[in-house]
Amino acid sequence: MSRKFLLVGLTGGIATGKSTVSEIFRHLGCVVIDADVLAREVVAPGEPAYAAIVAEFGPGVLQGDGTLDRKKLGAIVFADPERRGRLEAITHPRIRERFAIRLEELVEREFAGIVLFDAPVMIESGNYRNMDRLVVVITDAATQRARALERDGDREDLERRIASQMPLTEKARLADYVVDNSGGREATIAEVRRVHQALLADLTARASGS
Repeated sequence: MSRKFLLVGLTGGIATGKSTVSEIFRHLGCVVIDADVLAREVVAPGEPAYAAIVAEFGPGVLQGDGTLDRKKLGAIVFADPERRGRLEAITHPRIRERFAIRLEELVEREFAGIVLFDAPVMIESGNYRNMDRLVVVITDAATQRARALERDGDREDLERRIASQMPLTEKARLADYVVDNSGGREATIAEVRRVHQALLADLTARASGS
């Protein structure tokens, strides 16, 4: 698939502020494909993955309106790596299909800018190897936990989720660029602008064939 755009993986860890970073990139003119949005699409009622999940995990993972209770399902799979693997085997192929369709649409439009694929487990899944560049969002451990607890308030669930993910220091070592989101919003904006300028330079170099 011939493409003019630079495909950039964007990842981090729970409560590192990846969504904030993603939104700043979007305001700078980048196209953002959000893996979580794709994941919600593939498990909507009527989709094949929805039926497969209910068959695997039972009707107890459904809400009253028939949609998936993602929080309940998450608590199950983050406590059991084997069951998490079964969930990923159901959802990941379908997410990859939708991702490929989005890329094809951008190729057909001859989009020639920066495309970010925002995905939390991109490194763990190995998909980061398919990106032109990798950006990792980090924060210090205390800030990460404080933000997560403020959002969800469940310390036990938080620790399970953090333990299930590769440590941020290891992710950062694989990155082409790191965004430190430990400070305030203005500091984060400055960090994203710095990385965005570097990615634009990479895109220019790619276009010129250097």
